[in-house]
Amino acid sequence: MSKGKSIHALVILLFTQFVSGGVTNTKGIVLDQVEADIGLDMSQFGLVVLIFQIGFTLASLIFGYLTDKKGLRIMVIIATLIMGAGFLGTGLASNIMLFLGFYMLIGFGLGALGVASNAIVPAAYPNKQNQMFNLAMGIYGLGMIVFPQILNFLFEFASWRYFYAGIAALNVLVIFYVTSVSFPSGKADKINLKAFIPMLKDAQMVFLMFFLIFEVSAEVSFTNFFPPYLKSLELGGISNEAKSDMVATILSLFSVFFMVGRLGAAYLANKLNERLIMITFSLGSVIIVAISFFFANQVPYLFAGAGLFFSTLFPTATAFGTTISKNPGSALGLIYVASGIGGGLAGYIIGLVSEAYGEKGGFGLVIVFLLLMFIMSLFLNSSKSKQVASE
Repeated sequence: MSKGKSIHALVILLFTQFVSGGVTNTKGIVLDQVEADIGLDMSQFGLVVLIFQIGFTLASLIFGYLTDKKGLRIMVIIATLIMGAGFLGTGLASNIMLFLGFYMLIGFGLGALGVASNAIVPAAYPNKQNQMFNLAMGIYGLGMIVFPQILNFLFEFASWRYFYAGIAALNVLVIFYVTSVSFPSGKADKINLKAFIPMLKDAQMVFLMFFLIFEVSAEVSFTNFFPPYLKSLELGGISNEAKSDMVATILSLFSVFFMVGRLGAAYLANKLNERLIMITFSLGSVIIVAISFFFANQVPYLFAGAGLFFSTLFPTATAFGTTISKNPGSALGLIYVASGIGGGLAGYIIGLVSEAYGEKGGFGLVIVFLLLMFIMSLFLNSSKSKQVASE
């Protein structure tokens, strides 16, 4: 493949990861602005998280087939169009129903573009896949770091609507870019739905699915509901503006730890087995979030350290799932389903609990999710997998 095609493919991959990381880490920051503008409450915000995850999961499941049939370039364009329409519609939404509907498009577009961009790496960099995926993880973390600061600055003089309109404009530029340059052809991993059946008969895969449900529940709930939770605390009587600055700083620091952990995950995997990593970092996440929660008014910045413990859990669990499966593509599909269930339902549940019992009551469920995740990690053991044993 020509060097030009590889560079063009890399630009799309990094753009996708940067935006995905940024949007994932800023939904909670936007909440206050949307609430004041169109009346979005905590239970409805939980519904936003749910439909975003539904859109993301659906796209992750079906876009592999479409990429194989239609080609990488056309699917990147379609995914970017969907995501751009979602961002533009969300930014223009005049009521809750329109906001929810377009936010599902954002989730669908990001999921679709994620599938397409992941197919870019083996096509453009067949001999450097690990390095490219690690670079993508780093750019994802960079988006998580930068976006909260951008929003915090933007909200000093402009509406939240400009944020979404600006990303929609970026998507238009991406479409022009993709249509005007040479682009590699690539194949996404196919998902064989029939392969789900034997996987679900394997206790290890079932334990892994529950581990992922609780892991993604905790991670999504933390990033989405931390801003309103922290702003609900006294924090020594500081102003709302100071609380907003603190939220943005803590989320950015969380993302720094998250990015460092993601980049170090490959090194850990060479030194420790996946089971030990999941048990150790699950326990660490329970401890640091619980301590931070009970001493939030005294040391709120301690929450940022949770990013380090969260960072390794999903990629390690993904590696565990593909290792014990005879069909890695289908295993990834099952992982996407578990992740979608966890992120969607957790967001909806915490939204309802927050509306009924306050932000502190809702955010406290993060500790419950983490504890259940840790318990699941104790049951994981690849040597006990029926799929591995039957090979």
